[in-house]
Amino acid sequence: MFDIGFWEIVLISVVGLVVLGPERLPVAIRTVRGWISGVKQLSNNIKTELSEELRIHELHSNLKKAEQQNMQNLTPEVAESVKSLQEAAAMVTQPYLNKQKTIDQQNIDKEPEVLAEQNNKPTE
Repeated sequence: MFDIGFWEIVLISVVGLVVLGPERLPVAIRTVRGWISGVKQLSNNIKTELSEELRIHELHSNLKKAEQQNMQNLTPEVAESVKSLQEAAAMVTQPYLNKQKTIDQQNIDKEPEVLAEQNNKPTE
């Protein structure tokens, strides 16, 4: 990251010791280390976000190409992108379908009880 050699680190340490003193130097080192780790974490987050945005942009452009070709005679790259998008769509809808099946099953289980209650009610 920084091109700092051993002697530069020794010089910075001696100057820090003279300027800050032995009591405040460890606190200053911890503070600077925290800043550096924060900057590294921020840069990693930005790098991850940018790579994800580039991937989404690539998938979007490949989907447009596939639509222009009417989903026929697709290049392997475009076909792979379309397949990836289809899998993502299936993963998104799967929890909804499972929940809907559970609700439907609960309604089926309750129907005999509801019918029995309706049959037992006196008519007016």
